[in-house]
Amino acid sequence: MGAQNGKDLLIKVDLTGDGQFETMAGLRATRVSFNAESVDVTTLESQGGWRELLGGAGVKSAAISGSGVFKDASTDERARQIFFDGETPEFQVIIPDFGTVEGRFQVTSIEYAGSHDGEATYEVALASAGALSFVPVPV
Repeated sequence: MGAQNGKDLLIKVDLTGDGQFETMAGLRATRVSFNAESVDVTTLESQGGWRELLGGAGVKSAAISGSGVFKDASTDERARQIFFDGETPEFQVIIPDFGTVEGRFQVTSIEYAGSHDGEATYEVALASAGALSFVPVPV
C-alpha cells in the first residue's frame, strides 16, 4: 500500500438507524486506534523466564477521535444528541486502501473552542461499545 491522502480517512455516523451513513461534517483530522489487553499467564516454569500471554483472551477495544470546524450540520446535531442521550449507534470508519470498520460507538467527549479572530472548532472522541466488523478493500 502506498501513501494515502489523510482526508480519505472518514468517520461516518448512522443518522437515523436505517443503515445510511453520513460523513461527520467539518472534520479536518481523524484518528482510529485498536487495542487489546494482554492476559499474562507466566509462571515459574515459563521457558527461560520469558513472559507468556494467553492468546485470544483479554478485552479488545477501539477509539476514534476527530477535530474540525463547527458547521452546524445534521451530523453535528446527531453527535450532540448521541452524547446527551447516552446512545451507542452504528459508526463506520473508512480507512483508505485498507477497509471499513463498522460497529457501535459511544461519544465519550465533545469539545467546542473558538477564538475572537478564528473559526469555531470542535473535537469528538468515541469508544467502541460492542463487537466491530471489518471489511477489507478488495485487492
